[in-house]
Amino acid sequence: MTRLAAFGLLLLMQALCALVFVLDILLSALGIYPAPLSWSTRELLEIGAGLGLFLGLILGTILVFRAVRDLNRAEARLDRASAAFVDLLNARFDQWGLTAAERDVALFAIKGLSVSEMARLRETSEGTIKAQTAAIYRKANVTGRPQLLSLFIEDLMGADRSNPADIESAA
Repeated sequence: MTRLAAFGLLLLMQALCALVFVLDILLSALGIYPAPLSWSTRELLEIGAGLGLFLGLILGTILVFRAVRDLNRAEARLDRASAAFVDLLNARFDQWGLTAAERDVALFAIKGLSVSEMARLRETSEGTIKAQTAAIYRKANVTGRPQLLSLFIEDLMGADRSNPADIESAA
């Protein structure tokens, strides 16, 4: 049974059990008295509804704890992937011999910032940013931002740029 189906079944069970109690109170408040049930039947119905709500509480707690555990695992995997990407960036930047300023600009370019946004963040002129991006592209042996970004995508996909077959199979 999938987690979504388990949540759905749990909600349905709790809704039906709660309906027993709410309907009994609502009918009494409105002065509507349906055909009387025997005390044993009524007690069994209320005991069943109470047990159903209690079971729903237990199962709901289990499902919430599992969901939190899975979320924590996913966040840990994302943290590891982010760290690996930063390591990949730094390794490439070292390989290309980028200066500290060029590293910042390259990172901004990879993030998709415009030249004017980079200039504002670096508190420099757009001309300086354009010169730095040109130096980055030259050192990385690419012609522009899309190719620069593709280098990292290829690395993440495990393609080897020196082998055209790897690049074609990754695409």
